[in-house]
Amino acid sequence: MTPDRTPPAPRRHRVVVLALDGLLPFELGIPQRIFGRARDEHGRRLYEVVTCSVRPPGPVETDADFAILVENGPEALEEADTIVVPASYELGPVHEKGVLTEELAAALARVRPGTRLVGICTGGYVLAAAGLLDGRPATTHWASAEHFQGLFPKVRVDADVLFVDDGDVLTSAGVAAGIDLCVHIVRRDHGTAVANDVARRTVVPPHRDGGQAQFIERPVPDPQQSSTTGARAWALGRLQEPIQLRDMAEQESMSVRTFTRRFREEVGVSPGQWLTQQRVERARHLLESTALSVDQVARDAGFGTAQSMRQHLQAALGVTPTAYRRTFRTDASTACGQ
Repeated sequence: MTPDRTPPAPRRHRVVVLALDGLLPFELGIPQRIFGRARDEHGRRLYEVVTCSVRPPGPVETDADFAILVENGPEALEEADTIVVPASYELGPVHEKGVLTEELAAALARVRPGTRLVGICTGGYVLAAAGLLDGRPATTHWASAEHFQGLFPKVRVDADVLFVDDGDVLTSAGVAAGIDLCVHIVRRDHGTAVANDVARRTVVPPHRDGGQAQFIERPVPDPQQSSTTGARAWALGRLQEPIQLRDMAEQESMSVRTFTRRFREEVGVSPGQWLTQQRVERARHLLESTALSVDQVARDAGFGTAQSMRQHLQAALGVTPTAYRRTFRTDASTACGQ
């Protein structure tokens, strides 16, 4: 009989979702949907997702015409590795005065030091009211950003981005940006392959950079005007080659100026920023899934040299190509030197 070479199952990372009265059911379901789909190469779940309330088990009101029954009280927060606070429309003094209720303060007092904290949309108000965002960058839904900044002047609010990753504290804008943030966390924890699989199963884009604009002026192009979709497809097919802005503009028969304006309106970032994002994603995939040398990965991803790729990965991910490969490559023994 062939021995079973499957390694022991790793301990699942415990994600606890804090359900507050007035919560939005869609956003409550995001962590379960994204983290619950993450699997290792043997098909085993990588996260355990638990929902809890600030009160003993029981019903929690939503902003819809139904309540949900939450089976865990605040004690679940004590065992969390990551805590997610989804949006709520009934935050009371948290939203009005920037202070926690006694009930909420008592629940958060159970959180262990070092626990990763995530606020989706107005869930960031809870983290800010607890003083956890003081002196740190954060975001929230663009419609609440001015109020959020006025209520919490110590927080460095960026209203223009989809999400902010500040290490152990992460915040996002609303709805779809919450999905982007959770997929980003999976990618940060387990690499591009796992995150892409989650995105594919959930039928969402595998990567939207956190710095992308929340509000894109024309997300759906005017049918009477040309789109930049063809140029993006053209560029993705030849990322390993030098690509000039005028080359992309020519694919749509536009002037460089018109193309640049239209591209930013549709995508939310400049063509140059978008190209760099795509090349970083290509490099990540190659570092994880192949034994190509760092020099070859740099060429195939379109960075030209290993030094250029190293600078871009350091800026985007905070790690070198070798360190990234060592963390996420399933067969680290084939990894090539930096």
